[in-house]
Amino acid sequence: MIVLSIDPAVRNTGYAVLEGDHLKQKVHDYGVISMPQRLPQSAALAGVSQGIDGLIQKYQPDEVAVEGIIFVQSHRTAISMGAARAAALISAARQGITCYEYSPKKVKQAITGKGTADKQQVAFMVRALLGLAETPPHDAADALAIGLAHLSASDPIKASVLKRTRV
Repeated sequence: MIVLSIDPAVRNTGYAVLEGDHLKQKVHDYGVISMPQRLPQSAALAGVSQGIDGLIQKYQPDEVAVEGIIFVQSHRTAISMGAARAAALISAARQGITCYEYSPKKVKQAITGKGTADKQQVAFMVRALLGLAETPPHDAADALAIGLAHLSASDPIKASVLKRTRV
């Protein structure tokens, strides 16, 4: 199975393309879709959607996994994150790709064993688990973690811990 995993944000959307299952994973690509601060939010969201469209066209994923809604202190941040998430989901839906979401806490728990792990711990574990030569940027590391969690969900033992929701 090929999965496109996404850590959505208006300015820096992390993405990863992984192939495999709970036993073996291969990384095809990962990175960050960055939008300049000078762009209006609507143009940045269009850019995120176009970036996701390009990844879908290039890699033809079987499924998409995204970070679920998180609770944040600022309503403005929540709305912005929700808009970026919607841009990514719409891109996948236009192509008829099934999408799943995972809570950040469950992803961290699946990857590090601790639901409250910080970004450095997640990035370190992603690098170790996938045998990467370098530690990926935080947004890309989060997307890689989401992808690993999604592939781990095919393991009956881990599936009971990871609550995946079809969106």
